[in-house]
Amino acid sequence: IASQLRSNTPPLWVASFEKLLVLTVATKETDGFKRFMRSAQHFNYTVKVLGRGEKWNGGDYMTAPGGGQKVRLLKSALADIKEKDKIILFIDSYDVVFSSGPKELLKKFQQAKHKVVFSAETLIWPDRHLEDKHPHVREGKRFLGAGGFIGYVPNLKEMVSDWSGEDDDSDQLFYTKVYINPAKRKSINITLDSKCRLFQNLHGALDEVVLKFEDGRVRARNVLYDTLPVIVHGNGPTKLQINYLGNYIPNVWTFETGCTVCSEDLRSFSTLKSEFPVVVIGIFIQQPTPFVSAFFERLVNLKYPKKRLNLFIYNQEPHHDKHIRSFLESHEADYKVVKLIGPDEGVDVITSRNIGFDMCRDDIDCEYFFSVDVEVVLKNEDTLKILTELNKPFVAPMMTKPGRLWTNFWGALSADGYYARSEDYVDIVQARRVGIWNVPYVSQVYLLRADVLRSELKDSDLFNSATLDPDMAFCSRVRDQVGGNREVEFGVFMFVTNMHSFGRVLNTENYQTNHLHNDLCCFKYIMANVASHSLLLIPCPDVYWFPIFTERTCTHLVEEMEHFGQWSGGGNTDTRIQGGYENVPTIDIHMNQVNFEKEWQKFLLDYIAPVTEKMFPGYFTRALFDLAFVVRYRPDEQPSLRPHHDASTFTINIALNQVGIDYQGGGCRFIRYNCSIRAPRKGWALMHPGRLTHYHEGLPTTSGTRYIAVSFVDP
Repeated sequence: IASQLRSNTPPLWVASFEKLLVLTVATKETDGFKRFMRSAQHFNYTVKVLGRGEKWNGGDYMTAPGGGQKVRLLKSALADIKEKDKIILFIDSYDVVFSSGPKELLKKFQQAKHKVVFSAETLIWPDRHLEDKHPHVREGKRFLGAGGFIGYVPNLKEMVSDWSGEDDDSDQLFYTKVYINPAKRKSINITLDSKCRLFQNLHGALDEVVLKFEDGRVRARNVLYDTLPVIVHGNGPTKLQINYLGNYIPNVWTFETGCTVCSEDLRSFSTLKSEFPVVVIGIFIQQPTPFVSAFFERLVNLKYPKKRLNLFIYNQEPHHDKHIRSFLESHEADYKVVKLIGPDEGVDVITSRNIGFDMCRDDIDCEYFFSVDVEVVLKNEDTLKILTELNKPFVAPMMTKPGRLWTNFWGALSADGYYARSEDYVDIVQARRVGIWNVPYVSQVYLLRADVLRSELKDSDLFNSATLDPDMAFCSRVRDQVGGNREVEFGVFMFVTNMHSFGRVLNTENYQTNHLHNDLCCFKYIMANVASHSLLLIPCPDVYWFPIFTERTCTHLVEEMEHFGQWSGGGNTDTRIQGGYENVPTIDIHMNQVNFEKEWQKFLLDYIAPVTEKMFPGYFTRALFDLAFVVRYRPDEQPSLRPHHDASTFTINIALNQVGIDYQGGGCRFIRYNCSIRAPRKGWALMHPGRLTHYHEGLPTTSGTRYIAVSFVDP
């Protein structure tokens, strides 16, 4: 360097930008190739692609050595290059990203003081018997990696001059034999990038590599050698790891800018001259699920032209036939095509999903398949439009389950192919990192492009596996694309986006179908919004009044109790309670009589306990109720309730119907404060202390029928 400065000759990395050419082989433009090219363009590399449109005959790398086709293509390309001072970077593309630019690459190449520099690996492959023939290195990796090397044209020509192998012969073995031959190594002037200054191969080195965020940049850092490699290669079985790193490198997502590529390649509907793309929506009902009617209501409300939508509905549950019939009676004519497979047709779950895909594959007009399981709550009416505009082969909206660190995607996989938590998973779920993320697994809702179904995913059965669940088997096939073609060696990228709030996924565990209104078991999903307590009123001292139930919930709870019909007689003798005697009896039905006690307990714990802790500082409750019941007041039955104290620390009293419409009169009077609430609002709760201070009475119902839900709560 000093001699160059003395002679006013610029260093190699300054003078040779135009002399650097990147060569890569790509017979097909896969998602991985597009990622590679994006990173190359980010740093202004000049790239020439070899083998475009050519059939790949070089093996699949995962089951046996291969890659000889790459050597043939390189040898042919080098023959056409006459400049002796030309520098060639020959690199894989489908599983490679650039982490820095040509200046740094050339600088590190010159510092290596050799004419050809290969990437290095910890593991020897494909012939372990050649281990002893490799030169020892003072520090770093000892074995050659054929996935990336840089050198001058004359030296590279000499290196490949003896190639006469077949396309499916091993390029790795060919270059290894050149390297371990002392005479050839010296003549060609080859060395290895042992400390990963230029090339980082991930296979055998996953623990060495971390993301480095600094000054608005993201790149990989090798912590073992404290180096910053220019090129990162997900060689061998490390495709998921390069996908993870590719979510950030190079500057795809940074803390300063957020997502920098999320607005690229969008399919904008605002400038769409033709009609919206035709989408087949596949709806899958595999188990009893709450709120199926609401699911179809949200489907109708999607902001997408219905005449551009075809529906495929698979229902395995007879319980839900009525919900589907109701939907179709009102809306079937709105859609272009509707296909229904019911529980009587004997079609299993796996077959149904394959049939749904075929409905899209076989329709020449179909451009997308939108798969939605019925437990998905699509709150965002623009979901389908947003996903289509992203213009990805496979993309899913991120869905969560309230109160749980659960989503419909996995950030990583364990060694046996099951769930593992990626380093960024929590930040993505909690929206501290927002963008579009390449992930190894999604389920329950996703948009899949039809041309992918007709090509990469044309297999007629994508869900069957002897060892994996259907959803995992499907994702494995999408990711891995086992089929012998290198261009689809690691398949279609599966993206999940958390750029918008899309909805949630219902918990279907323990859902029963033996009630009139089965959805009442899921009280936690049908509350009015009380999170902010902005509507909390104080009509009387230490009496709090706030909305808690939707009107539909109230109506269904009343109908459920009347359907059950076993109202108490209103006498003092009551075998349902401990001791068998009720001092202040009402005509009522207890929650445990209709098997709602567990759900009611959870409702109190999740929604009422936070209010009590806010309103009564220092009081903490586990919301353990002694009694929970629905009371019925009628003028000719039991119009009122005499003054009394409740046998509780505090009481919750929820109005289940509307004064002035369903009944007249009614209300509650707190005698000590001479304070009455005479117009209870449907779905609103009164919360007040039970013992000692709040002596109260139920005011007479003069006409109609009044219903309230009462809970006696103790810590």
